[in-house]
Amino acid sequence: MAAARSDLAARSGGGERAPLLKVRDLAIRFGAVRALSGVSFDVRRGEFFGVVGESGSGKSVTARAVLGLLGPSAQVVSGSIRFEGEELLSASPQRLRRLRGDAIGLVFQDALAALDPVYTIGDQLVEAARAHQRISHREARERAVALLDEVGIPDPTTRLDAYPHQLSGGQRQRAVIASALIGDPDLIIADEPTTALDVTVQKQILTLLRRIRDTRGASILLITHDLGVIAQTCDRVAVFYGGVIVEEAPVLSLFTEPLHPYTEALLRSVPRLGDPTPTAPIPGDPIQLRHDLDDCPFAPRCPHVVDACTEAIPDEVHVDARRHRCLRPWEPSDADADVVVRS
Repeated sequence: MAAARSDLAARSGGGERAPLLKVRDLAIRFGAVRALSGVSFDVRRGEFFGVVGESGSGKSVTARAVLGLLGPSAQVVSGSIRFEGEELLSASPQRLRRLRGDAIGLVFQDALAALDPVYTIGDQLVEAARAHQRISHREARERAVALLDEVGIPDPTTRLDAYPHQLSGGQRQRAVIASALIGDPDLIIADEPTTALDVTVQKQILTLLRRIRDTRGASILLITHDLGVIAQTCDRVAVFYGGVIVEEAPVLSLFTEPLHPYTEALLRSVPRLGDPTPTAPIPGDPIQLRHDLDDCPFAPRCPHVVDACTEAIPDEVHVDARRHRCLRPWEPSDADADVVVRS
């Protein structure tokens, strides 16, 4: 994969500035389970970058790898993760702890599990603030109140003394977002931040994340299985399947002209308001990641599979600001695209 890939930042339409986060050829195993196979992407400064795919496709493993939270059972087979030019895979545990919270914030999927039930919201925010900044307890409380106010929690001074179970689901998620902002990070990783919330609160949380991006200039890496969430928030999106990125594109291009059959199948499976076209489920079952990837992971479920799809992993095709990994893309009009199939 590395031999066939040129500089991703230049080919994806990024500017001259180096990306904030640069992941290259990342391959990770958990024992016999192959979680990622050669994943590469960039997150630019001030960008809202989406990662979408089915459960088990490698989305959250990628986020944990960036944060250095893979655990002892994980084996990084190959790859590089650079944040502001610094290699994270070889960073010490002490350095990673400093980066988490200071430079990289994390918004967890389950806010109730992320917050300690026996401490007040204020206790937890104050502890986090003082862990990353040399400030007094009073100054930390003032910063906590300001952050709760910024994320839209009413009466933040009173809520500071509330326990997590005394807040609504939306307020708990806002408190988790406040915790992620405590060190004024350059990158915020939001892992399924709206999964347990109703539709109205989901929209509020997504609006809040976009406002944080716009006002603070932070980059946001949003991980989700919901294409509607991607459409509302993101600038670019990478589609994961079977531990690889099968397509990456600007959001509008992805929704109007999907190139990979898996992306097209995902879009057909989602109902659209006012569209009488019946939805169509994706046939078959998701791939079981228990062996090295040596062919297209979507081939068993693809209606356009050919013999070459099962003989080798299709190399990436780069066209303008887009890339995909398919021998028979849905819009095969790019005659000048360099398609290389492994032998």
